[in-house]
Amino acid sequence: MKIKKKQNTKKIETKFQSAVKKTVEVKSCYQVGLQAMKPDERRKINLADNNKCGGSLFIDKCLIDQNKYPNDNRWDYAIDYDGEIFFIEFHSAMTGEVDTVVKKYEWLKVWLRTKAPELNKLKAKSKHPYYWIQSSGFHIPYHSSQYRRIVQMNLRPRSKLILN
Repeated sequence: MKIKKKQNTKKIETKFQSAVKKTVEVKSCYQVGLQAMKPDERRKINLADNNKCGGSLFIDKCLIDQNKYPNDNRWDYAIDYDGEIFFIEFHSAMTGEVDTVVKKYEWLKVWLRTKAPELNKLKAKSKHPYYWIQSSGFHIPYHSSQYRRIVQMNLRPRSKLILN
C-alpha cells in the first residue's frame, strides 16, 4: 500500500509581494498578476510571459483609500515582471500635462526612497523602471520645451509597454 505524500499547496511569496507587505502605506494592496490595473489599462501592457508577472500594486488608489497625500500628484502603478519592478503612469500625453506627470515622477522617487525602500530596492535595472503610458493619442509637439524635458528625463509617453 502506497502512502501519498501531502503536497505543499502554499504558493511561494514573491520578492515583490514581500516588499509590498513591508511597505506600511500599501501593505494590503498587493494583487496577483496585473489585477491591480484597470482592464482598459491592462490591455496596454504586453508581457512576453505572463508566468513571469509577480503581481501588481495600484499605488494611487491604495493611498487615496487611506486619505494619504490627498493634495499630491501620486504615481499610478508598480508591477513585478521577472523579479524587477516597473512603475507605470497612465496619463494623457498633452503639452499641458507634462508638468503634472513630472510632479508624479518626482513624488514617486521621494516616496520610494522615504516610505517604500523595499520596493525601491527591486526597481528594474535591466531597463528603465519608469514608464508613462499615454491614455489616448500623443499631443506633445516634438519641437516644444516640454518634449525636450520628458526626453531628457527618459519619460517620453508610449502607447503601450512591452516587457520581455
